[in-house]
Amino acid sequence: MKSAKLIENPSSILVVVTRRIGDVLLTTPLIRSLRRAWPEARIDALVFAGTEGILAGNPDLNRVITVAERPPLREHLRFLSGLWRSYDIALSTMPSDRPTLYARVAGRHCAGLVMAGGKHQWKRRLLSRTAQFDNLDTHTVLMNLKLADLLGVPRQHEVVAAWRAADEAAVRNALPFDPEAQAYAVLHVHPMYAYKAWRREAWAEVAGWLSKQGMRIVLTGGKSADEVAYVRDLLGLLPLGTVDVAGKLNLSGVACLLSKARAYVGPDTVVTHLAAAAGTPTVALFGPSNPVKWGPWPKGYAEDRNPYRMKGTQRINNVVLLQGESGNGCVPCMEEGCDRHNASLSDCLQGLPAGSVISVLRELMNSPAFQASICSGTRREICR
Repeated sequence: MKSAKLIENPSSILVVVTRRIGDVLLTTPLIRSLRRAWPEARIDALVFAGTEGILAGNPDLNRVITVAERPPLREHLRFLSGLWRSYDIALSTMPSDRPTLYARVAGRHCAGLVMAGGKHQWKRRLLSRTAQFDNLDTHTVLMNLKLADLLGVPRQHEVVAAWRAADEAAVRNALPFDPEAQAYAVLHVHPMYAYKAWRREAWAEVAGWLSKQGMRIVLTGGKSADEVAYVRDLLGLLPLGTVDVAGKLNLSGVACLLSKARAYVGPDTVVTHLAAAAGTPTVALFGPSNPVKWGPWPKGYAEDRNPYRMKGTQRINNVVLLQGESGNGCVPCMEEGCDRHNASLSDCLQGLPAGSVISVLRELMNSPAFQASICSGTRREICR
């Protein structure tokens, strides 16, 4: 049963999501819920500096405020002073101490997610309303939407992949072909952490198959030196004409690029979430990660239950979550690689055959829904 509204007509709302980029993106259904409920309100987001790009062009936000992950004390106190009671409602989507305090400082009314246990009781006392945080059995989108329930507003489930006209121009400048006329597939080959990585040779095999289907291959990646170098080195294994846009597009530009792609393959990373949100036929490569909590939210999925089970390869709408396998049944272990640190590899992903990915791509691209979307142009949306 939904709660009564915390305040009937708030004029200002702050959503606090001081975490990684993927966490920020997965708050967009909550933000859209707030916008639909209160279209005239000022709605801002507070995020860590460096993660704000995922919200660029988001039509549901008035402003994105950033704070350093580790600010100097004096600077932080000045920031908190400026935040004091600036909003009618402030929401913390993270159960940790800092976002809870930010919500309490910023909002005349505040709500947040709190972990079970007596040591977190002080957070319940600080906040006007709370929901219990579940880090295992509830998808992040649904976890965030519990805050909509606390406010008594209807849930909106869409993860918003947004971009601007300037991003569409950047995509055209980055590609040596017309993205409206040339079929292409996007591969995101380098996750931030090695334990989510796949083999170079497997990427080359998938790219070769896609090329034989008449698609240009486009490689995305971040701006870090390691990532740019990895993508550049991989080019030698890939079909002639493969396009490297690693480090050349911001995240909103990547969202625009993905919206026009015929297919996408990538690991558990924010770009995979963007592909799913953009409606692109998406193959998500999962190994140690928990698919119940972190599986990419499929386009058009609007149910109040988790899209994915804990184990097995699964297809929901435009997404196939392809889970690696291990002989000892440990998948998903929810650890950072087989050596238990984020620079180690995961055997379940390293052993995933390229043929399994190709088989899934063939099924996705031969589906009636996919063919209808290409013929009707339903995925050639105007960039927001």
